[in-house]
Amino acid sequence: MRNNIFFMLLIGLLSALCGKLNAREVTSFNTGWEFKKGPFSQDAMQAAGKWNAGWQKVTVPHTWNADDMQKKVSAFYEGVGYYRKKHTFSESLKGKRLFLRFEGVGSCAEVYVNGYLVGTHKGAYSAFACEIGSQVKFGEENEIIVKADNTARPDVIPTNHVLFGVYGGMYRPVWLVVTEPCNIVVDDCASPGVYITQKNVSRKSAEVSVKVKLDNATLVPVPLTLENTIYDGNGKLVKTHSQSLELTPQGVQSHASQFKLNNPRLWQGREDPYLYKVVSRLMQDGRVVDEVIQPLGLRKYEAVAGKGFFLNGKKHPMHGVTRHQDWWGLGSALTNQEHDFDLAQIMDIGATTVRFAHYQQSEYLYSRCDTLGLIIWAEIPFVNRVTGQEWDNAHQQMRELIRQSFNHPSIYVWGIHNEVYHPHGYTAALTQSIHDLCKLEDPDRYTVSVNGYGHADHPVNQNADIQGMNRYFGWYERKIQDIGPWIEKMEKEYPWQRLMLTEYGADANIDHQTEILGDALNWTSPFYPETFQTKTHEYQWSVISRHPYILASYLWNMFDFAVPTSNRGSMPARNMKGLMTFDRKIKKDSYFWYKANWSKEPVLYLTQRRNVLRERKETSVTVYSNIGTPKVYLNGRELTDVRKGYTDVHYLFDRVLLADGKNVLRAVVSHQGKEYVDEIEWEYRGECNREADFLEHKQEHGSW
Repeated sequence: MRNNIFFMLLIGLLSALCGKLNAREVTSFNTGWEFKKGPFSQDAMQAAGKWNAGWQKVTVPHTWNADDMQKKVSAFYEGVGYYRKKHTFSESLKGKRLFLRFEGVGSCAEVYVNGYLVGTHKGAYSAFACEIGSQVKFGEENEIIVKADNTARPDVIPTNHVLFGVYGGMYRPVWLVVTEPCNIVVDDCASPGVYITQKNVSRKSAEVSVKVKLDNATLVPVPLTLENTIYDGNGKLVKTHSQSLELTPQGVQSHASQFKLNNPRLWQGREDPYLYKVVSRLMQDGRVVDEVIQPLGLRKYEAVAGKGFFLNGKKHPMHGVTRHQDWWGLGSALTNQEHDFDLAQIMDIGATTVRFAHYQQSEYLYSRCDTLGLIIWAEIPFVNRVTGQEWDNAHQQMRELIRQSFNHPSIYVWGIHNEVYHPHGYTAALTQSIHDLCKLEDPDRYTVSVNGYGHADHPVNQNADIQGMNRYFGWYERKIQDIGPWIEKMEKEYPWQRLMLTEYGADANIDHQTEILGDALNWTSPFYPETFQTKTHEYQWSVISRHPYILASYLWNMFDFAVPTSNRGSMPARNMKGLMTFDRKIKKDSYFWYKANWSKEPVLYLTQRRNVLRERKETSVTVYSNIGTPKVYLNGRELTDVRKGYTDVHYLFDRVLLADGKNVLRAVVSHQGKEYVDEIEWEYRGECNREADFLEHKQEHGSW
């Protein structure tokens, strides 16, 4: 009996391996590339002299702007770069279909194989696929050239580098995809070719539809079998559906399977990000000729005006951050390691939702959000300005975003535009048209557009399901405290509106510190104290948290990032509104404010640890603690004048008298049998004015 079981297992394993050999093969195509800056004429590309000299060996992901776009204002290379690779395709691949799938090339691309143009693409942030088999010489060396160009163009969004820099190059991975002549379509906007929709989701049941797009590259009809199978999180078969079909060569054809799952386990955000798996197999004569695996997270999203955001019928806190993808010294050419690091910080702070701004981001990142339970806002880079020439490309990029990201359960909304205004009529019409496209491609998700003016009847508003508004009270307008009256006015005048606060905050240069703060700061000043950012977030989050009318809020930004056209706060080419520095080495005070308010992990944190040189002898001490009232000691003496601040984790110790010279502050809390301690040092040398000192030093020496 035991031998029989072993034999059956062996036969099953061999069958699976044999089937897999005939299924889709996806391999990394990231090594062996050379790079050089251009431009060169088409004739020069065929010539030997200058074209063949000066190539630099690189590994993809790669960008040519990792340094220059981050250090000097408007001094970066914006133009053409070339990538070249020599590759021999095995004779065994004859009769197969070959595709190169690029996850991201900034920003316009042309792909050549052995001198023949095999594909083009406009847009830095979405994937695209080129079928190359007809131009490949099997068993011989082939030359593959990718021409990339990140020059701002009026017909490609974003149309400028104003809000963020569009890094040039092949900055995301490249894959070689090999399939049989009949396949699950590869080049449907570089999507998986499988589209999973869900209806009537509850803990009692859920209806699931799996649509598969198929393609036949032969010249005759082919009898095939399409099998769609749902597996649970442990790999156990839940349900399967098989259908026989005759696939004709006349274009892409769609076939669907319908399922009803009883008592499903739901995808419940960070609380329980449970995933099923959908496996779509295309079979011919009993063998698998293609296979695609996609995630299935069963969930129901509801944004209810005036009441809040609901996940599977349960009110869900939308504690949101925004994220730009670039890193100091790396630009946008990131590996999964950098994406994982960023997600770890977002999880650590206790965020439940992320706005990935202002463009489509890494597929790996979206997949990780599926498994982590983060609820995602995905958007296209229709930002800042219109030219009147971007209509077609904006639609193209939205279609690509939706099709490529369709099956990620973490995505709840498609972002259409951010702070795009004049001309109002054109912008409104384009926004409405993209909204209509979203509903045609994916009627089950929300759409959102974002305005910075703060009133619902602005001419470009109300063309999407959700109205986002960016408000920087105390920074770009009015005072920090004006956020409260604004929310109350909006709720009174527009109670029907689904409103989200989609950006708020203030810049913070960690080298700028002061305890002398007002309720507004002139953002054109060279002085960007971290303490003002902290004050802004302390007050404004406390207001946001009390108003369910704000369905979700997204602080700007999780990390500092490059803005190559900007020179503010004594830091060229930088937006410093992040809770962490651009190099990800320092967490600003605001980081711990949100972690204390949002996270379930213990937090005890003394603020202003970088504001070491104190301006006032009598000052105050701020502590964030989500584990109880802290005891604070100054030079060994306990401080007793404590009061609660804006939220339950906010503790303030007033009328603290510093000693001349060094002062040691120590905060202590005992919680669940463990003692937590935080300690910082301050120095007092007499009264001073930090901003005046800074400006005088800046004028004399040009740096701080």
